[in-house]
Amino acid sequence: MITHLAEIWPLLALLTGVGAVAGVLAGLLGIGGGLVLVPAFFYVFTHLGYAGPQLMQICVGTSLATIVLTSMRSVQAHHRKGAVDWAILRRWLPFVVLGAGAGVWIAAQISSVAMQFVFGILAGLAGLYMAFGRAEWRLGAQMPALPVQGTWAFGAGLGSALMGIGGGTFAVPIMTLYSVPIHRAVATASGVGVLIALPATAGFMLLDVAIAPPLTLGAVNLAAFVAVSIGTMVTAPWGAALAHKTNPKPLKRMFALFITLVALNMLRKALGF
Repeated sequence: MITHLAEIWPLLALLTGVGAVAGVLAGLLGIGGGLVLVPAFFYVFTHLGYAGPQLMQICVGTSLATIVLTSMRSVQAHHRKGAVDWAILRRWLPFVVLGAGAGVWIAAQISSVAMQFVFGILAGLAGLYMAFGRAEWRLGAQMPALPVQGTWAFGAGLGSALMGIGGGTFAVPIMTLYSVPIHRAVATASGVGVLIALPATAGFMLLDVAIAPPLTLGAVNLAAFVAVSIGTMVTAPWGAALAHKTNPKPLKRMFALFITLVALNMLRKALGF
């Protein structure tokens, strides 16, 4: 187990850099950064010797804590451009919060390995959708009635809380499939991230974790939270600005390949290979 600060500081610096990348992606693609952060935390905490039975819970909880700040920063930047659909957020709020709470409850009941399987499968599906999803795919010409919207919102909150992501991975496809313009969907998804991350982080802080890195509150590691937040708080507005100036499609395809490989690697580790 690494205990010398001289060896820990480079890893914290690495996490700050990872946070910077996650912040850009959060603003640009509306994904909250968790798809990058959870695997990064898993690598760092394992390297530090904290591969306990609830390691994934710590990775997911810490990722959600950083997403609170990232999503707030991102939604503010999008709001200044008038791109956030606040009506959708108001309708989704109770269902997303309930879904996030259910995700935390499930995370408290299952093992780290089970959460690795959940992350790997859902991240793999997200990667495939990013790679092969078509912009013209539609489920309707407008957002559906509240019961259907509520079901989608609950599912987005549940899956996001289990994966440690901000909700954009699910919310953006849901909205675009119902004809919400992509830039508006990305902007609104940053607000969904706030609705998910706030209650989910509070829930993960209340979990009882036996083996955890220093400065961990429940299942949220405060040192990693600070290191990553420094990066994300600086770069999230950059991503939001880029989202309104560039075509993110080529980047999304490359990121889809990266996430698919990360998902497969997570599944490999969960299977013990």
